[in-house]
Amino acid sequence: MNDKVIGAIFCLISAKLMSVRYLAAAIYISGASLWSEDFFKDGLEYVGLPLKTWSIISLVVGIVFIAYGLYQDYKAGKKK
Repeated sequence: MNDKVIGAIFCLISAKLMSVRYLAAAIYISGASLWSEDFFKDGLEYVGLPLKTWSIISLVVGIVFIAYGLYQDYKAGKKK
């Protein structure tokens, strides 16, 4: 499989993980009668850091794969 495609898949995984983090926080605070920015931040703290951490890691891996794939294309184009 092409490195750029793998990188794009990792970037997609990163976006999904970040959206799941916010969705989980929204579900956690959905039963509250009063909503505020601070209350949502508390919901994000309740969800925790693993989703954010894995999202950042998968984004970095995706960018590295995309950059490496572009470098290989550039290198192959120079040889011709």
